[in-house]
Amino acid sequence: MADPQPLLLNDSEPTQFQNARPTRIASLDVFRGLSVFLMILVDYGGSIFPIIAHAPWNGIHLADFVMPFFLFIAGISLALVYKRRPQRTQATCKAFARAVKLFVLGVVLQGGYFHGITSLTFGVDLERIRWLGILQRISIGYIVAALCEIWLPPPRLKDINFVKNYYWHGFVVVILLALYSGLLYGLYVPDWQFDVSASTSSLPPIGGGDIYTVNCSVRGDLGPACNSAGMIDRHILGLGHLYRKPVYRNLRECNMTKGQVSDSSPSWCHAPFDPEGILSSITAAVSCIIGLQYGHVLAHLQDHKQRLYNWMCFSLSLLALGLFLALTGIPINKALYTVSYMLLTSAASGLTFIALYYLVDVHGHRHLTAVLEWMGKHSLSIFVLVSSNMAVIAIQGFYWSKPENNIINWIVTRLDRT
Repeated sequence: MADPQPLLLNDSEPTQFQNARPTRIASLDVFRGLSVFLMILVDYGGSIFPIIAHAPWNGIHLADFVMPFFLFIAGISLALVYKRRPQRTQATCKAFARAVKLFVLGVVLQGGYFHGITSLTFGVDLERIRWLGILQRISIGYIVAALCEIWLPPPRLKDINFVKNYYWHGFVVVILLALYSGLLYGLYVPDWQFDVSASTSSLPPIGGGDIYTVNCSVRGDLGPACNSAGMIDRHILGLGHLYRKPVYRNLRECNMTKGQVSDSSPSWCHAPFDPEGILSSITAAVSCIIGLQYGHVLAHLQDHKQRLYNWMCFSLSLLALGLFLALTGIPINKALYTVSYMLLTSAASGLTFIALYYLVDVHGHRHLTAVLEWMGKHSLSIFVLVSSNMAVIAIQGFYWSKPENNIINWIVTRLDRT
């Protein structure tokens, strides 16, 4: 791909800020490929094996690691792209241009323009388009980390010392986490209402389009109904622009059967909620900044042992802090992207990258991960094919005797029966 997007930024891509082509880090391509593979696995396998799908609210499943992996990879790649200090204004313009391209691509792919495998049509009402999503979140994390890399002072010491060399990055992280925590715990969430027929197209109108009331009047609630993250999205984005099938509908309280929420369920079960919302994008950006620090080690240290030592220390520190916060009452929650979730998934990202780096770049076992490496090199193209259902359309185009007799329809029919 001639101009890779920040989702899976190609660290070996020469830019106008680099005079020589750097050595390609094969393990980073493998990590990209692994992330794309996991995304496909949990998207299509989650309905069959719920244990790998997203956790309905608190908790963590396999699917909940995919987004942090992407953000972590984007951070590492940025450190390699800007290994040599660029001309700041020009680099900033390029970073914003890439972020905007990725954001727009995300809106097209996940904003509702494509209608899914059971309705291979397209088109979206601008009053219901979803503005946020996976690529949009990555674009936000990317631009925050890129601005840190471009404008914050570079390290002065040859050896990587996170406390001495990167205290400005730490300062930015503290500011972002303080802003996130202040809004999450400090905002008052009043009672709110929504029209189920207008807010959620996947549900039929109830009683001609009933107005549902969600009773809150609380501050600092982290449940699905009354958290401040949802309130911010409702006020800024509008109910019509939020995700219409939030995963919390799989909670026991919602009594969902055959893809529909029971009429007797609490009112908030019928409401939309965006897991890639505005507030949670703040801590998601921190995940990208953490990946940036791993990338600094990769860019400035040449010895394998030094790299692995620094990464391991950082990963175990994040893991310990994340577990401590989880045990002290901060839930592990992907939808809110809580601080404990951010730390634990960042630690998991670091440990996964360490394992892949040790296997692929240190010991050279690239043949074991050749498929994942290929997927990593073509990750954005694969993402587009999967998200737009173009791959599904291609498979569905082959049928026996009549169009309904195709493998996709056969699978979907049997899943609906279970």
